[in-house]
Parts: sequence; C-alpha cells; structure tokens
Amino acid sequence: MQDEHNLDFDKFDEVMSPPPAVTDFDAVVDEAISRRGFLGGVLAFGAGTFLVSTTAMTKGVAAATADRFGFEGIAASTADTITLPKGFKWEPVVLWGDPIKPGAPAFDHDTRGTAASQETSFGDNNDGMSIFTRDGRTVLVVNNEYTNRDIIWGNRPDNKPAEDDDIMKGKMAHGVTVVEVTSEGGRWKVVQDSALNRRITPDTEMALEGVASGHDLLKTAADPTGTKTLGTWNNCGNGQTPWGTYLACEENFNGYFSAADEEHKTSPELSRYGVRSTDWGYGWAKVDERFDVSKHPNEPNRAGYVVEIDPWNPDSTPIKRTSLGRFKHENADVVLAADGTVVVYMGDDERGEYLYKFVSDRKYSALGDNSGALSSGKLYAAKFEADQTGKWLELSEAATGMTNAEIAIHTRLAASAVKATTMDRPEWVASNPVKVESYVALTNNKNRGVKPNAGGDDTSANPANPREENLYGQILRWMPDGEDHTADTFTWNLFALAGNPEVHDGTDRAGSPNINAGNMFNSPDGLSFDENGMLWIQTDGNYSNAEDFAGMGNNQMLVGDTQTGEIRRFMVGPNEAEITGLAWAPDRRTVFVGIQHPGEDGNSHFPDGGTTVPRSGVIAVSREDGGLLG
Repeated sequence: MQDEHNLDFDKFDEVMSPPPAVTDFDAVVDEAISRRGFLGGVLAFGAGTFLVSTTAMTKGVAAATADRFGFEGIAASTADTITLPKGFKWEPVVLWGDPIKPGAPAFDHDTRGTAASQETSFGDNNDGMSIFTRDGRTVLVVNNEYTNRDIIWGNRPDNKPAEDDDIMKGKMAHGVTVVEVTSEGGRWKVVQDSALNRRITPDTEMALEGVASGHDLLKTAADPTGTKTLGTWNNCGNGQTPWGTYLACEENFNGYFSAADEEHKTSPELSRYGVRSTDWGYGWAKVDERFDVSKHPNEPNRAGYVVEIDPWNPDSTPIKRTSLGRFKHENADVVLAADGTVVVYMGDDERGEYLYKFVSDRKYSALGDNSGALSSGKLYAAKFEADQTGKWLELSEAATGMTNAEIAIHTRLAASAVKATTMDRPEWVASNPVKVESYVALTNNKNRGVKPNAGGDDTSANPANPREENLYGQILRWMPDGEDHTADTFTWNLFALAGNPEVHDGTDRAGSPNINAGNMFNSPDGLSFDENGMLWIQTDGNYSNAEDFAGMGNNQMLVGDTQTGEIRRFMVGPNEAEITGLAWAPDRRTVFVGIQHPGEDGNSHFPDGGTTVPRSGVIAVSREDGGLLG
C-alpha cells in the first residue's frame, strides 16, 4: 500500500476503504455526447432524448452584442506566480503564518512556527471567504481548510511530527481566521491590533443548535446534553447571510478520526461518511482523545455541519446549524425568495452524492432579529429529469422512514432513501443577483458509470451528469418555477461542459461549444457572481498540463457571461495550487482571491520565490489604473 501520509483526501479513502464494486446499473448512455450533438441541441440518453437550451449554449454565443468582460482573455500558464490580463496587478494581503495579534511572531521559514504561534497567526490552506463592512470598517473572514503535512512538518525527519507540539501546530492551522483589513496607499493589509481579529480553531467552543440538538447521537461523555461541542475544521466553501453573519462549511471532517482499538468496527452510518479506524495522517487522536472513535463513537456525528459566525463580536460562540443537514458541505449559497423566505443551496462534495436545498420556516426581517432563521425548516435533495425539469424531494419523516433529527445527522442516508440524483461531486453553488437562477459546479467524477457511491447508490450516467468517467466536470444551472426559490420544481440545463477540444475533438471529452483552445479548463470548483451577473469560475483540478489535460496549465479563474455563454480566462495561479474563495472590496476596486496549497507536490516557492516555504494566502487583484472591477 502507498504511504498514506502522502495521499490526498480522495485517494486515501479509496485505498483504506474502497467503495463497493459495480452492482446492477440501469442502462448507461447509449450514445456519448458529441460536440455536433450539443450544438444541434439534442443529446441521446438511452431511450430518451435530452433537449439542450439554446439560450446560452448555441445562438447566444454568436448573438453577443456587447462585451461585458472588461478584459482580454489570457493564455494558460505554468509559471510559479499569478498571471493576469494586461492592466491588472496583484499583491499578497495575508499568508499562512502571518501574525494577526499584537506581539505574535513573524512566520519562520525554518521551523514553520509552533502550536502557540499558529494559534495567533493566519491559518493554512485558506478556502472560502467573505467581506463584511460596518461604520467604515472592513472585516475579512476566511476558512482555513487543512494543512499540507509535508510542508508544515517539512523541518522534521520524513516530514512527519516529531513531538506532540507538531501535531498541535497542524491542528491549530485549521479552522477560520477573522481579521480586520484596511487599505493604505492603495495596498490592503491586516490591522494587527484590531480587537475583532481572532482564530476559530478545532478547540473553540461551539453550540449545536437546530433540529438535532440534544439528540442521543450527539451526546458524548464530555457533553451529555448533546448541545455543545469543540471546534470546526476542514471548512471548504462558505456563505454569507443577509443579516451579516458568516457561514463556514465543514467538508472532509472524517479524515481526522481514528481508533486505537484495532478490533474496532466502524458503524455503517459512519462508514457512509468515510470515518475509518485510520486517519489521514494528522494524528489528532494522539493529543486529543475525542478523535478516537473506539472511545467516543458519537464524536464524528458532531462534525459535518454549517457553522454560523458573527464577525463583529469576537466573544460570540459559533453555532453549528444542524437543521441544514450533515454531509461534506462545500458552500452555503443563501438567497431570499420574493416573500423573504430564507433559502440555502448546498452541495455534498463527494463522488455520487447530492445537491440540497434548505427552506427556512422563518422569513427574513430587515429590521428584526434573524438569529433563528437557520434553526428550523425543510430540507430537500434534487432530482433531475431527462426532459430538463426537476423536483426538490423533501427529506421528510414519511419519505425517509427517519426522524427529523436522524435526517439532520444522517442526511446522506435520507437523500438515498428518496432516490435523489447522484451528482458528479457538487461543489460551490452560486445564485445570479440579476436573475432568478442558480448554478452548481460539478467538478469531476472518475467513478461515474464505473461503481456506485459510498452508499451503494447507482451512479450510471444521467442527464445532469452525462459523461462516464468524468475527468473534466461541468457547470449546471436551474431556474425555479415561477421565479420562486421556494418552489419544489424547476427547469435546468448545462451552462458548460469542461473539456479539452485540442485532445478530444469530436468526442464528449471535448466539452461544450463555449469551450475552446483559448479558455479550456478542468474541475470547476468555486463559483461566485459579481453584481453585474457575471459568473466567476475557479478551478481545482489536474495541473499536469499533459495528456488529457495538455494545454490547460495551472489552476485558474475564469469569467462567464451567462447571457451569451462566453467564457474567458482571467487569472492563472502558481504551481500546484488551487484557486478558491473570492470576495469584493467595498469600493469594488479590488477582488480578494484565495491561493490554496501551492507546491503541494514540492514544486513551488510561491509567493516569495527562491528556496522559501510555499505559503497559501489571500491576494488582492486590482486594475493598475484603480478602476472598478466587476
């Protein structure tokens, strides 16, 4: 077996506990997608046909009458830096290990710091982020998803922890960072002495709130009430509420649990979430017993939620909103229906899992108290039909045979019970601010049509996920019926099928007509709209620049015009990095962008160059002339 210390998340789970073998699938796609078929508007799926909307995919591209981009698309790149269009510039704002408290030490490239220094410094591998403004002050809240073990322990033999403080240092690099930022002389920086600055770590006390609060499955020896827990970790994407709070989304929480008892057998429910007797190499159970599932089997049930954080009150307790369900959350896209009902769209980022919607029982009040808006409501999973209609299937007690609390804790099992559509790793969801429609990035799925998901559900190719062994991913959009986000039904189409037309012209792997040699990409991940309705697309995919991915270069950020379907490449990141997280400065003249895991395979020294340690961080991108962005 490979050294699990160097495996990424997905590979580790497959090595340690492979998904079930192929079972009896329904008939797979009889005819693969061709570029001619896509352009012609018809895709064949077995006995049925799938009509593709021409709004953006055919006539729209040719009928574009105005350039809404404001930049010329750039070429792919393999440079170990940030590449931008002519007339744009970038600069770092805050990097892993930068101090955020007065007196905290500067980052040490030799030692990579200590647990104590990390607790008062910007965390590692930042992902989703949001900007908040009040009374002339600006606060940046950023997820710190995980840490590169080979880098953070790169000063130790074999890049592994030599003492408990090394493990604790890695632990403290996870969580969320809250910092006040300001622009001085045209450059953004952290206000180090701000009382708002804080780190929220895996040891921060949190409330368990909502329909599952107090349930037996959430009770532990340390918390017999099942109403409070410690910490958040592996937060991927994020959300921002209309009432001014931040939503951190717990994703691969499972990889931090292990069992000292070699005879321990993980329950089927925990196995569905990837909890094993072996962790991903972080070793947290060695310094914190609650991560030993043989001693505390309910502890994993207390992770995998959306966490609500007040950025303006450093003494506030973060709240895990159990009513939004428990799964590997990517982000939480919050929209208001016309009547003020709060709706949250969420993806479960694992091969063959589901797309969800939460509809609150309460309506938003611009002047009232919205603290309980995410406390209760209905949870749904999406079903996509071949005729480009769809339905949100309610995860109710009657439909699932589970109690509401069990649905919130074992949400994947509930979605399987109602037979929702298995998806190609649903990542970020973004809703258009100028039109009632939403988009989801389906990043890739090498198991599509090959083997079922972790729950044994069929993952044959389906209309929304039409390609077997999907290397490149796609972006899907849906339009709620009646222009009402609370509606149970919708219509849908594919905005883009990523692909490589240079290598695979004439096949389904070439991608859709709006993908060409000048903008091709793989694995769409982050999605965000600007105020003009332009869709910003960030990638986390294969950066080999070879074979199926030849010509794609490093991971990148693109912009799509959802009116015409045109897509242009705006930015290319450094070597072996993911581009993730995006937030706009209050004056719209700067966009903050996240650079995650540069040099994860040892081939980057971003951003300082030379022989320095590669560091994830947030950069500020702006026009050289100081003009507006987006």
